[in-house]
Amino acid sequence: MISESKLLQISKPGRYIGNEINIVQKNPSTVDIRFAYCFPDVYEIGMSNLGLQIMYFLLNQREDTFCERVFMPWTDMLEIMEDTPLWALETGDSIRNFSFLGFTLQHELSFTNVLAMLNLAGLPLYSKQRTEDMPIVCAGGPCACNPEPMADFIDFFYIGDGEATINIILDIYRENKANSGSKLEFLEKIANVKGVYVPIFYEPNYHSDGTISQFVQTNPVAPKTVQRALVKSLDDTFFPTKMLVPLIDTAHNRVSLELFRGCKRGCKFCQAGCIQRPIRNRKPETLLSQAKALLESTGHEEISLVSLSTSDYPYFVPFLDELLKITTERKVNISLPSLRLDAVSIDALRKTQEIRRSSLTFAPEAGTQRLRDVVNKDITTADISEGCRAAFAAGYDRIKLYFMSGLPTETDEDLLGIATLSQEICDEYYLLPREQRKRPLALNVSCSCFVPKPFTPFQWESQDTAETFLQKQRLVKSNIKNKRISYRYHDAYTAVVEGVLSRGDRRVSAAIEAAYKKGAMFDSWTELFRYDLWEQAFAETGVSPDFYAHRKRNADEILPWHFIKVGAYNE
Repeated sequence: MISESKLLQISKPGRYIGNEINIVQKNPSTVDIRFAYCFPDVYEIGMSNLGLQIMYFLLNQREDTFCERVFMPWTDMLEIMEDTPLWALETGDSIRNFSFLGFTLQHELSFTNVLAMLNLAGLPLYSKQRTEDMPIVCAGGPCACNPEPMADFIDFFYIGDGEATINIILDIYRENKANSGSKLEFLEKIANVKGVYVPIFYEPNYHSDGTISQFVQTNPVAPKTVQRALVKSLDDTFFPTKMLVPLIDTAHNRVSLELFRGCKRGCKFCQAGCIQRPIRNRKPETLLSQAKALLESTGHEEISLVSLSTSDYPYFVPFLDELLKITTERKVNISLPSLRLDAVSIDALRKTQEIRRSSLTFAPEAGTQRLRDVVNKDITTADISEGCRAAFAAGYDRIKLYFMSGLPTETDEDLLGIATLSQEICDEYYLLPREQRKRPLALNVSCSCFVPKPFTPFQWESQDTAETFLQKQRLVKSNIKNKRISYRYHDAYTAVVEGVLSRGDRRVSAAIEAAYKKGAMFDSWTELFRYDLWEQAFAETGVSPDFYAHRKRNADEILPWHFIKVGAYNE
C-alpha cells in the first residue's frame, strides 16, 4: 500500500484508502480464495457501478472467499507509485498474490487500463506467460460478449449474469486447489460451466482476405459453443441488503434498486437490450423490502430505480406509489434515470420530484421519424412533442436530448432533423404562458457516434470514418441557430477506436498492447485520449480500422463471437 506521505501529494487520497461504511473485513489467512474485483477506471466511476456492489457482497457471503476491490489509479497517483505494486483497498495487500483477478469490462475503451493494472500488479500481460504462482485472470461484463480482442491476456471470460454460475466456478477452484491441481486442470474443469470461455482452448483460422474461416478447438474438453450464464428469476437470486458507502463524492452517491433486466423495445443499435434478454422482473414486494434494507444500511438520501427503461416495469405505477410512502417518510429523493417520453413517465416525475426539479433526459436517437423507424426506436415525433409539453407544464425547464449520428441509411435530412426537432421543442416551451416560465429554457443536445456492436441487428453494418462523423457533426451544428440550444458531440476518433475493439478478433490484441506501451490509458476520458498513439499502434501491428470498423460484413461471414450464444442475432 502507498505511504501516507505520498497520499498527501495527490488530489483525492480517499480513492485509495478504503474504510468505507459497510466494508467487509476478513482475515486473509483464514480463507481459501482471495478474489480481487478489478474495475479498470477510477474509484468514483467504479463505486457507482451496481454490478460491483452485487458481486462484492455475493462473493463475500462465502466463508472461504475474501473479495476485495481494486481500481485504476489516476494519473497523479501513477506518477508517485514508483515500485509500489497495485493493492486492494480492504487490506492494502498487493494483488500479485491473490487467487483471482476479476476484471469487469464495461466498455471497450477500458482495455488499455486492464493491461496497465496487470503491469502495475507486477504480472505479465499475456496469459501464456503467467506462471502457476500467479493469480488466475478472468473478465466479465458487457464487453466480454466479444472476448476475442482481449483473449490473449485473459485466462477465462465469464459471459452473462455474474450471479448465475460464479459460485460453481469458485467451488471447482477450491476443490482443485485442495487436490494440488494445476491452473490448466482448473480451466479444463470449468470449460463446460455455463458462461465460461477459455481462450487457450480455441484457435481461430483465417481466409486470405483476413476474415475468419473457422474456430478450432485445441482441447477436447472445450465445448463447441459457449452458452451465456443466465439468472432466470431475479426474486430468487442474490441482491445485497447493504451497499458500500464511499467517504468521497462519486458519480452516483445513492442506493441503486434494479427493477428488472432486459428490454422489450428492441432498438437495433442497443447491445444491452439484446444481450440481457429475456425480460426478468422483480416482484414489487421484493423491491420494497430491498429498498427499506438498503436505505437503512446506507443512510443515502436518494434511491435510483435502475433498468434499461424504468417505466416499462409492468407494476411501475402501484410500485412507485408504495415506494413513495417509504421515501417520503425518510425524506429520500427518488431518481428515475431511464424514462420514456410518455404520460406514465411524466406523472412519475411529478410524484417523485415535487420539491426539486432536476433536468430531464430523453433519447430520440434520430432526427426524423423515418430513421427512428429504421432503428426500431419506438417513439414518434408526436410522442416527443407531447412528452416535452407535459414536462414543461410540470415545471421542467432543463432538458437533455440524446441523438446518434452515423446510423445505417442516415441522410442529410435525418441530420438536419436533429436541429429542427430541437428548435420545435424549444418553441413548445415558449408557448407556455409567461407566468409559467420561471427561467429561460436550457436545452442541451448531445450527439454520439454510432458504433456497431456484437449481438445486435446492426452487427454487420459499416461504421462511418472519423472524417465523415466530423462532417455530419458540423452540418448539425451549423443549423442550430438558437442560443438556448447547446449542441455537443462526441469525439469521432474515440468512436473509431471503439469500433475496432468492439468487433475485433484476436489479432487486435497486438494493437491494444502496442497502444498501451505507447502510453494509451484512460481512453474514455476526453482529456487523456490520444488517437495518434492508436494510429501508430494500428500501423505497427497491421490492424486496419477500415477492415475492423468501416467494412460492412457479409451475412454469412464468421464473426469473432459466433461461437457464443446469448440468444439474439447469432444463431
